[in-house]
Amino acid sequence: MATGEQTIWYFYKVRWGFHGEFVDLWRRNHYPVLQAQIGGRFTAVTACEPKYHGDGRADWTFVVAITYPDLAAALTHVDESEIARRLFPDQERFKKEEQRRFELLDAHWDVPLKPVPL
Repeated sequence: MATGEQTIWYFYKVRWGFHGEFVDLWRRNHYPVLQAQIGGRFTAVTACEPKYHGDGRADWTFVVAITYPDLAAALTHVDESEIARRLFPDQERFKKEEQRRFELLDAHWDVPLKPVPL
């Protein structure tokens, strides 16, 4: 089994016209749950979006890279609901906004990365 840090990219393709709303909901509701795990389960969380529209055929519009300290941490499923309950006492609002965030997507997929020695 591989050792060392492992990074997984989480790609999102947001429906046309809803990018700002998606990013706002992600930043407000999901990012704090991820931040709470930095220094433990994660070593880093970063998010990016394309700088330009490009040729218009981009498969994704928002990506999050999560770096784990090792493969075991990357493969271990963690129920984040306890973190969410602690961070967001108004669970009804939180769940409604999270549902809306996913309604704004055309697609979502995860890509574990394997470093290539150079």
